Amino acid sequence: MKPLMCAAILAATLAGAPPVRAQGRSGGTAGEPAVTPFELQRLFDSYALLQAQEQLKISDEQYSRFLPRFKALQDARRQMLQQRARVLMDVRRLLTESQTDEGQLKDRLKQLQDIEGRGQTEARKAYDAIDQVLDLRQQAQFRIFEEQMERRKVELVTRARQANRANRPQRQGDGLP
Repeated sequence: MKPLMCAAILAATLAGAPPVRAQGRSGGTAGEPAVTPFELQRLFDSYALLQAQEQLKISDEQYSRFLPRFKALQDARRQMLQQRARVLMDVRRLLTESQTDEGQLKDRLKQLQDIEGRGQTEARKAYDAIDQVLDLRQQAQFRIFEEQMERRKVELVTRARQANRANRPQRQGDGLP
């Protein structure tokens, strides 16, 4: 990929991101920069887009058609996960109430099924659109690429959590038998 094109894509993706902010919750001081989960996801999505062209050997012409379709797939997944998380928080709240309303619980479980069904449909549409741009070999490589990116994301999150634990000051009584 041409360096100028890489820079332009990354700049366009990050242009709408709010600036890095000071962490307001416990775990950091006002001077330490923190990145929100949304910003982190956007950065990872940008990284995946750049890696896709290289690993799938997509031509510049193909990439201009691939880019919006890949973003649509990412957006469909993100939207489904956000909706699912909201409903699961509601389910969790309902389960903690002393008198659980079974009707509401049943409604939330139905909402989860609907969200997951819509998410699968939207993802399938996005895959079909992507497959229209890629040849058969690239389609197969794209499926492998996605798995590699997901593993990479899990590794990065795990490392970040480990680093946060290592940098966290120990409280009195921690580590004592």
